[in-house]
Order: sequence, then C-alpha cells, then structure tokens
Amino acid sequence: MKELKDWMLLKLTVDKRLILTYCIIYFSWGMLMNWFGAEVQIAKFTYWWQVITCYIFYMVPISLLLRGLPFHAQYAYGLVAMCLLEFGGYALETSYAYPNNLLDQFFNVRNFSLAMALFFALYFPIGNWAVGKVYRTLFK
Repeated sequence: MKELKDWMLLKLTVDKRLILTYCIIYFSWGMLMNWFGAEVQIAKFTYWWQVITCYIFYMVPISLLLRGLPFHAQYAYGLVAMCLLEFGGYALETSYAYPNNLLDQFFNVRNFSLAMALFFALYFPIGNWAVGKVYRTLFK
C-alpha cells in the first residue's frame, strides 16, 4: 500500500502551471459539454458548479495519475473511473438524463450510462494529450 501511495504522490507532484493548464482546459471542456448536453437534451448536471467537482476535483487528479500511460491503458483505467462517476451521478440524481434522449433512442435506456461512460473515458487520453500540447507550447 505504501508503494501505491508513493507512486501516486510522485505522479501528483507536478508543476503548478501544469495543474492550472489542466484546470482551465477541463473546466472549459466541462462547461461546454454540460451546455451541449442540455442544449440537445441528452443529459446535464443538476447544478452548474458540478463541473468543478467532476472535471477539476475528480478528473484532473485521475488524468495526472494516468499521464504517460499508453492510450489503451488510460482509456481502460478512465473507463473504470467514469463508470463510478456516471453510476454515482445518476444513482444520486445529481445528473439529469432527459427522457427519451438521443442516446436512449440509439442505444436503449438501459445502456445510457454505459454509453456515457464509454464516451467520457476518452477524456483521459485525449485530455492528457491536449493539455500536454498546450503546456509544452506555453511553458517549454
């Protein structure tokens, strides 16, 4: 257990500018996706500030832990993380899925959360790639 803790601390000990870059990109991405989900009536957060808790407090640390892993590993670990988040959000009703939304129609209502988790798990490898590009452009 100490090995895991040491590994996590090492992965999370990064330049503050990198963390700021993650926070700005992920917050913007989260606000955009929440707006889009509400606009096309797929799903939305119950409160706008949940973008901060989900995208910054949950997804940024996970992204930092997954940074540097191959795409498939980031996606696989990200899928586990997103399944927990999607399950919790809909179970606790802090996320709202519009009735008969596009994903329900395409995949069936029973597969809605799975479809959301499969899609949002891509955030980790894509987010790490995008943040890396922006960070290197701005600070290296």
